[in-house]
Amino acid sequence: MGLLKFEDLPVNPLVGADWKTFKEMTAEEPIDKGFRTKYYLTKSICRLLSTLAPIQERRYKKLLADKPLEHDPLFILGHWRSGTTFVHNIFAQDEHFGHTTTYQTVFPHLMMFGQPFFKFMMNVFIPNHRPTDGMELTPDTPQEEEFALNNTMPYSYYNFWYFPKRMIDYCDRYLTFEKITPEEEAAYKEAFMRCVKISLWNTGGTQYLSKNPPHTGHVKALVDLFPNAKFIYLMRNPYTVFESTRSFFTQTIAPLKLQDVSDDQIEMNAIEVYPRLYKAYQEQKKFIPEGNLYEVKFEDFERDAYATTKDIYARLQLPGWEESEPAIRAYIESKRGYKKNQYEYKPRTIQLVNEHWSQAIDDWGYERRE
Repeated sequence: MGLLKFEDLPVNPLVGADWKTFKEMTAEEPIDKGFRTKYYLTKSICRLLSTLAPIQERRYKKLLADKPLEHDPLFILGHWRSGTTFVHNIFAQDEHFGHTTTYQTVFPHLMMFGQPFFKFMMNVFIPNHRPTDGMELTPDTPQEEEFALNNTMPYSYYNFWYFPKRMIDYCDRYLTFEKITPEEEAAYKEAFMRCVKISLWNTGGTQYLSKNPPHTGHVKALVDLFPNAKFIYLMRNPYTVFESTRSFFTQTIAPLKLQDVSDDQIEMNAIEVYPRLYKAYQEQKKFIPEGNLYEVKFEDFERDAYATTKDIYARLQLPGWEESEPAIRAYIESKRGYKKNQYEYKPRTIQLVNEHWSQAIDDWGYERRE
């Protein structure tokens, strides 16, 4: 239905955070003038909804906390705008996979209690499509779990959506885990395991399917938590990724932020984060057991998504291909006429990417533009 546009949202997703997380995340952060009404309205709703969180906590401990996973997860990695959503949606056609839903990312504490009511309200008010690329958006749409994690503990890179002035600090601490403390990492792992178990319970899956760009920066921690996890890593033309990321961050941050930040600062932050994320992945992928990693250019994947998907199932020894093949084929066929955003590489784009992202261009054999 979607009565509101993204830019008109009177609150941000922190309405679904637990009260402890909300207080810790916002305790020392300045709220800039012009965002205080949104902040106080978000805070008030969060405080009210947090009173329901203990109901889920009791049910989680009783039903899920001690239940072991049948399979370690499948992680889809890559920088934002590298095609991870398309690949995620393809694998989500396989019903043996469970995933985090859009509803869960906003209301992770209202999954095992009150979900029908709050999902209905969410369906009424949220937009039907993502503002950046027009892809479908519903409460049950597969979504990246970092937003859910962001509402369950204060140690998430996605803090930057609300406090963009600290984007680089959050990058070093919670994206690459370079400066994370042992206590913070332990809390992150605990919150993620909880997210996985509730996601599987909610969607009826037996193996968790993750599409979460921030995971690209802390692969070692994921392998520590899930020793036999499988990984797909997507690379895309860096010039396209830059243009698309700049647009994505600029448009998406507007209805979420609680601090002023210029488009130029968002651009420079994106320029700085990319090589840090790329470096972290390149250094940490050695911890993935042999045979558990599939690396592919998104352009190659997109050229023959069906054949590549089938190859990934075989190479990573994933269960479920025979049963899910008709649904996967049908989904891929349904997207053949989908019109993607078209980008012109302006001289400034070419200059910035060549200066700061040249290693990725060379490592993956993309044509350098001048």
